[in-house]
Amino acid sequence: MPANIDVVPVLASTIGRVKADVGQLQQILINLLVNARDAMPQGGKVVIETATAEVDEAYAAFYPDLQPGDYVLLSISDEGTGMSGETRLHLFEPFYTTKEQGKGTGLGLSTVYGIVKRIGGNISVESSEGKGTTFRIYMPVAKESVTESRVAAPPPGLVVEDETALRRLISLCLEKRGHRVLAAKDGAVALEIFRQHAPNIQLVVTDVVMPRMVGLELKQLIAPLKPDIKFLFISGYAEQIVEQHCESLERCAFLEKPFLPEELSNKVSCLLTQDAVPRDQAASAEMKGNCS
Repeated sequence: MPANIDVVPVLASTIGRVKADVGQLQQILINLLVNARDAMPQGGKVVIETATAEVDEAYAAFYPDLQPGDYVLLSISDEGTGMSGETRLHLFEPFYTTKEQGKGTGLGLSTVYGIVKRIGGNISVESSEGKGTTFRIYMPVAKESVTESRVAAPPPGLVVEDETALRRLISLCLEKRGHRVLAAKDGAVALEIFRQHAPNIQLVVTDVVMPRMVGLELKQLIAPLKPDIKFLFISGYAEQIVEQHCESLERCAFLEKPFLPEELSNKVSCLLTQDAVPRDQAASAEMKGNCS
């Protein structure tokens, strides 16, 4: 979300449990929030609200797929451009989009619709042109006991990048793949964050060239504090970095800009599953992307 959009949570203190996949619920939120963002190019407010809802027969009659009963209600409301009645009729159809070519696939809301239906819920939308949009998702309260699966989260990583947009993109990419992320805008801030969270941080993803403190200097300061820490350096100057600093890049990897999210994720996973990067492997091979 850009800085000119406020995301306001209005969450019920007590609420029922639903039988649903956590990752799919995250996907619902991401898709609806992206739509809200795109509908407010000048900024505004998005409200995320949860509540317990009891649907009676009179209300259910307005929605053929909604059965009377107890539900958890998730609402996403924005102050954006809204949509016409014609758009609302086709909103959940696959590949339907009102965005200009190249800006949307038309699959976001159809994906949301499919997830909601799979968990036995219902989704409705209220909107009019110039007056914003509200999506309401009804998810049935689980009648049987629900066992919450707890998967050990990967160890946190520290992302250090002075370009705000790229820092957010890298963090989002790693978070979507289950990693916990701390972020810093430069080496000096990163060093302070590391000192506070050193026992938990296993990996540092850092740009090489940054103001105040370059990435290699950051490594020199952090490594004595935690000898087993691993570094992933990112830069647009691969050849120069490898040639000039190969001896100081032990337990490190290198990723050349620009890179794809999959390349970043694979490199991070590779580093975290290695006990060590052997000293006798040439940096020019390891740093360019070969994970052995």
